[in-house]
Amino acid sequence: MGSQWTKDGVYRKAMKAGYRARAAYKLLEIQQRHTIIRADDNVVDLGAAPGSWLQVIRDLTDGKVIGVDLKPIAPIEGVTTITGDFTDPLVQERIREETGGIVNVVVSDAAPKLSGQKSYDQARAVGLGEDALEFACTALKPGGNLVIKSFQGELFPELLSDVRKYFYSVRGYRTKASRKGSAEVYIIAKKFKGTCDDTEGPL
Repeated sequence: MGSQWTKDGVYRKAMKAGYRARAAYKLLEIQQRHTIIRADDNVVDLGAAPGSWLQVIRDLTDGKVIGVDLKPIAPIEGVTTITGDFTDPLVQERIREETGGIVNVVVSDAAPKLSGQKSYDQARAVGLGEDALEFACTALKPGGNLVIKSFQGELFPELLSDVRKYFYSVRGYRTKASRKGSAEVYIIAKKFKGTCDDTEGPL
């Protein structure tokens, strides 16, 4: 990506604070504005590499913290990391074992590798969001919270509408830490209704 993407003020602030990526400040802002994570919550972070959200989450809760990514995540004290695909039943079984079947919050900062073709990239991002929503439907306890990263575009309203079916409070939110010109937007969903269509409920 080059220095124009990585070495801005937020990046330098993150490195100075010991975070692995600038994205830490996105979750800190979401938490400050929307109080997604409580002090005893078990939290699962999807697409967690390199681990900056896990660093933030570990400071916010005394509960279990699980990070899942296709890429290996360097160890973080007090965090369980799983290398694999979060849609894989074996990975989901491991999460069930680690959390005792109790997941209070699911967060996903996962994004596809960008091709530069906006419609294609946005479709893939929305697809990842749908996968994260499906995971949340099988994992979350009733009343749980969900954060999904997506991109603005013609498919985004459909994803937002899908999330609204299963949570009592849903809104789109753009963080100040997002890069200028980015179409990145987060879906903040609170108070899971407890069931989703065609899913079996909590893990």
